[in-house]
Amino acid sequence: MDIGEEAMAAHKNKFMNFLDQDIGKGVYMQAIRQMIDVKRHRLLIDISDLHEYDPDLTRRLLRNPGDYIQPFSEALTEVTRNIDPKFLKEGETVLVGFEGAIGDSREVTPRGLLSSFIGSMVRVKGIVTKCSLVRPKVVKSVHFCPTTTQFTTREYRDITSSTGLPTGSVYPTRDENGNLLVTEYGLCKYKDHQTLSMQEVPEEAAPGQIPRTVDIIVEDDLVDACKPGDRVAIVGVYKALPGKNKGGVNGVFRTVLIANNVSLLNKEANKPTYSTEDLRNIKNIAAKDDAFELLGSSLAPSIYGHTWIKKAVILLMLGGMEKNLPNGTHLRGDINMMMVGDPSVAKSQLLRAILNIAPLAISTTGRGSSGVGLTAAVTQDQETGERRLEAGAMVLADKGVVCIDEFDKMNDQDRVAIHEVMEQQTVTIAKAGIHASLNARCSVVAAANPIYGTYDRSITPTKNIGLPDSLLSRFDLLFIVLDQMDPDIDRQISEHVLRMHRYRSPNDGGDGRLRSGIEEDADAGSSFYVKYNRTLHGKGKRKRDTLTIQFLKKYIHYAKSTKEPTLTDEASEQIATAYAELRNAGSNAMSGGGTLPITARTLETIIRLSTAHAKLKLRNEVIKDDVDAALKVLNFAIYHKELAEMEERELVREKEFAKKQKADRAAVTNNMASGGDTAASGGETADPMEVDEPPTAPQAAPALSPERIEAFDSVFGQHMRANHLDFISIADIENVVNTGAAVQYTRQEIVTLLERLQEDNRLMITNDTVHMV
Repeated sequence: MDIGEEAMAAHKNKFMNFLDQDIGKGVYMQAIRQMIDVKRHRLLIDISDLHEYDPDLTRRLLRNPGDYIQPFSEALTEVTRNIDPKFLKEGETVLVGFEGAIGDSREVTPRGLLSSFIGSMVRVKGIVTKCSLVRPKVVKSVHFCPTTTQFTTREYRDITSSTGLPTGSVYPTRDENGNLLVTEYGLCKYKDHQTLSMQEVPEEAAPGQIPRTVDIIVEDDLVDACKPGDRVAIVGVYKALPGKNKGGVNGVFRTVLIANNVSLLNKEANKPTYSTEDLRNIKNIAAKDDAFELLGSSLAPSIYGHTWIKKAVILLMLGGMEKNLPNGTHLRGDINMMMVGDPSVAKSQLLRAILNIAPLAISTTGRGSSGVGLTAAVTQDQETGERRLEAGAMVLADKGVVCIDEFDKMNDQDRVAIHEVMEQQTVTIAKAGIHASLNARCSVVAAANPIYGTYDRSITPTKNIGLPDSLLSRFDLLFIVLDQMDPDIDRQISEHVLRMHRYRSPNDGGDGRLRSGIEEDADAGSSFYVKYNRTLHGKGKRKRDTLTIQFLKKYIHYAKSTKEPTLTDEASEQIATAYAELRNAGSNAMSGGGTLPITARTLETIIRLSTAHAKLKLRNEVIKDDVDAALKVLNFAIYHKELAEMEERELVREKEFAKKQKADRAAVTNNMASGGDTAASGGETADPMEVDEPPTAPQAAPALSPERIEAFDSVFGQHMRANHLDFISIADIENVVNTGAAVQYTRQEIVTLLERLQEDNRLMITNDTVHMV
């Protein structure tokens, strides 16, 4: 409803008084001068300042913004002309935008935009999913009549305008007397016009429901203020528009938000609040020697084991350093990780843990995602029929984490779509006449089953995984997670799972005890540690400190937002040496079953992991300790130590079984030799075994000098690398190391030296054969 000229003038006077009162402070006068300097035509007004001046006026402005925005704009225009008369051309006005605290009841998401807000001002937070092209919209047309040589003008307003009543949108072709009119397009006045779609943010969407969206109309200087994937807060007027076919039939209208101010939230999205105690605790934990182990054990404590994978996830959420070099080269800082393994080893549960802790994370599955759904799609606008870009999951997760479960079930065509994202971190679209490049700076965490359903240990990891090397090399870390059939481990897992199932939390009607009534430990500990509970953490076990989820989130966010660490010379030299050693052992690793090809990307992986560990310790420099921690994680991933440990346990069990069989046979032989006198020979059954067993502690070990140890390691290592051997007999080693040696090595010395290397996990000795790890 339009208001009279008197009311408009009264409102204008109030706003003029508001700006005049500011002369003492000079805030808005200075803002107007800055606006003139940068040649903008929109001034932002803090609603808190207006509320302080006149609370009643502010309430009426928020309830009926259409009555007040135009007089406020006129007041601003008049003040601007007084400051600089030459700044505004004839007919130009200064637009007003609102920011600041609009009130909790008016700060909503697209899901909260209900009919009660129609016609009022609201502040809506969400993520931009679609942007149309910027189109000109006519404001005033000029027509020339050749017959009368007169010019006529006509203004155009639609229902989205904040001033006056809507007018018709048809150009006049004849004047009142029926004379022909010619449109002078060069004299017409236009304004920029764009439509956006905003969706509620994924982590706050209601589970089990489709995310709600709202269309937003932006005009003038607000066009192109955001792009698909940006998190924004938009202050605007919520309006109902009559559709072409709807409305008159069933009373349902299309609703849009007419934007008044657009502000980006990317830097402060989901930012936690830190208390003084939080900051002190964060720095205390970072100073601890076991900070890395503490954070790793605090991630998903309900999952038994997987210590190294949890540590890798902590480094992944912290990330390395993103660099954009002056020559245009982009070096990604995000870490990509993949888990391949048997069913029921908690791969999907680890992904859920990442979703709960990472500041920004989006989850999807291999079968539930298409290539364009992950990257970007070109869609057709229903209103105008024009093509526009729609952001996919990886664009929406910019500077976050994308979790893809069932990665092996994805089609090859869809999987190829993420190649560019994983290394270049952009999504490039060239289809339907649209050429665009969108940022997708996200970490990818994928979980997959082996190609045969379960892991086949008789073939190499690359054949088990069944993915091309071009994709595998883009993953910084690839973990093989196996279902280990070990009685001791099975017992520990079953105890762990049963404890959680027997526990009843107070929220579920329980009292924090087991059903059998075991009491909770009274030790409450610190506020940021999980309270120790015998029910959950085991009775009679060593108590392990675990951080709460809330504090872990704060720690990761704080460490990630600290100053980017720089590489020291010492760390750079160690990284170069470690990379060279990995390349040397690369051919052996692949033939022996390494998980990833050792390429130049591996060198960048070491840098990213080292930088992430330096962030974890809140350091400004990457030092040697950070590189050591990164190499331990990387070596565990490349050489799949879990598989090696599992095979080693099986060999030990086979040895014990063979030993037992041998003892049984010796006992039977002794019984037969003594004529069945078991009483006389019962105590002698162990003697033959003791004679056959090799000595457990060789006496020659102390006589080995460091020079002889170093010479042995050098000759043995060169022989294995030069001949690309994965295994060798001890007799052959004896021939190799004694050829040309000044002092010959005895068999006992060689066994001692090999056992020392076995303790360092560099080789494994079985039945007089040495296997390289």
